[in-house]
Amino acid sequence: MQESIAKAKVLIESLPYIREFREKTVVIKYGGHAMVDDELKKNFALDVILMKYIGINPVIIHGGGPQINRFLEKMQITSNYVQGMRVTDGETMDVVEMVLVGKVNKEIVGLINHCGGRAVGLSGRDGDLVQAGKLTLHIRPDDPARPPELIDLGRVGQVTGVNPDILRTLEARDFIPVIAPVGVGDDGQAYNINADLVAAAIASELQAVKLILLTDVEGVKDRSGALLSSIRREETEELIEAGVVSGGMIPKVRCCAAALEKGVAKTHIIDGRREHAILLEIFTHRGIGTEIVK
Repeated sequence: MQESIAKAKVLIESLPYIREFREKTVVIKYGGHAMVDDELKKNFALDVILMKYIGINPVIIHGGGPQINRFLEKMQITSNYVQGMRVTDGETMDVVEMVLVGKVNKEIVGLINHCGGRAVGLSGRDGDLVQAGKLTLHIRPDDPARPPELIDLGRVGQVTGVNPDILRTLEARDFIPVIAPVGVGDDGQAYNINADLVAAAIASELQAVKLILLTDVEGVKDRSGALLSSIRREETEELIEAGVVSGGMIPKVRCCAAALEKGVAKTHIIDGRREHAILLEIFTHRGIGTEIVK
């Protein structure tokens, strides 16, 4: 009986959040360990299905770096990286698109549908959903007298625009969009784009109530290693300059800050290795990760 009462209390705790977020859009970047562990994959599918059933509109953007690496290794194609970004020539781009759109995306869609949801898989090329331009990278040399060096990353892109029409259509028909982070340029070519950036751009365009980035860490931590449960947007650059936010967390924090500037209500960086991480972050008072707010 006590266990049943505890479950009822959890439902009551979630009620104000269900009421607040009903008919609102939540954009989720799905990646990391949550995409490769079978139990976590099922939990993720059930989480987004529950969100849809109670009236919240989840939009999923997924990564797929490890899966791409495995295919490239099988094909004996060597990847080169510059500042953590994969140099993507035409041959590599073909593999990236094949894996992200043809394999990873369909697996996520299939799992959600198998668990009772209604998901539709999309590429950023579908309906010109994610418009892209070539990303240019300038590296400053050690000698300050020399000009910055321009690095050609090939078909690595940046988001130049989002056409939300297809997402609005799917939302009206109660489908869950699952989007592969491949954009389309003015020349019709595909571009490989960081999934965090695509998620932020789509969340901004849809004026989402939340942008959630699933990661393989608890969230942003202070110098002592304690989790920072909440950060204000204007604090983000100070934390980066102070070295509190470092490494791979820097682009995620900046991504969240940019989304807030463009109208997203609240952003979250959470540990996707936790069971039902999304529900715990959205529907409980304390949450489990770091929220970045205006």
